[in-house]
Amino acid sequence: MEAELESPPPPYSRYPMDFLKPTADCPDAVPSSAETGGTNYLAPGGLSDSQLLLEPGDRSHWCVVAYWEEKTRVGRLYCVQEPSLDIFYDLPQGNGFCLGQLNSDNKSQLVQKVRSKIGCGIQLTREVDGVWVYNRSSYPIFIKSATLDNPDSRTLLVHKVFPGFSIKAFDYEKAYSLQRPNDHEFMQQPWTGFTVQISFVKGWGQCYTRQFISSCPCWLEVIFNSR
Repeated sequence: MEAELESPPPPYSRYPMDFLKPTADCPDAVPSSAETGGTNYLAPGGLSDSQLLLEPGDRSHWCVVAYWEEKTRVGRLYCVQEPSLDIFYDLPQGNGFCLGQLNSDNKSQLVQKVRSKIGCGIQLTREVDGVWVYNRSSYPIFIKSATLDNPDSRTLLVHKVFPGFSIKAFDYEKAYSLQRPNDHEFMQQPWTGFTVQISFVKGWGQCYTRQFISSCPCWLEVIFNSR
């Protein structure tokens, strides 16, 4: 259990497709190794957890990453084209998505504390069998993915990954198996099997005081190209 006590947060914020949906060349995404002009966004009420999908036929990037601090999205989206991506806090820690370069107005002491612990962060790697996450930091990370659990489970588990360990966070074959013929809900909500949520240092869910990831200080949303 987490040591901190907190009141239950409101349901996880949802935002409509038009708010975050990139065009074919992903103009709202970070084009280089580090972003310098990020903008804070509040997730408005709307449709889905992650209706951020690529346009049909667009294969230029295989996933998009959004960085959040509690309920606020910090910076623009990061489109991933290379087979491997490092996500870290300090520039010397790698070549990829540098969270420390994003402009954040969050004054929370807990957010500041967790941000300082991200360090080398994580590495996302796309392999033939799926997408692996390697914890390069000195602290645990927490991951929730539909392909990590029994497809018949009503509640997805949050998996703890210790420093120096890897986990296959996303399985394409399992994700496609979630899409059943004539499944209207899945067709209207295609993010169901194609999104992974990752929190740094702090966990959430049934075993923690934080019931929703939107209460976690620093977290990522990774939306995979289903095309």
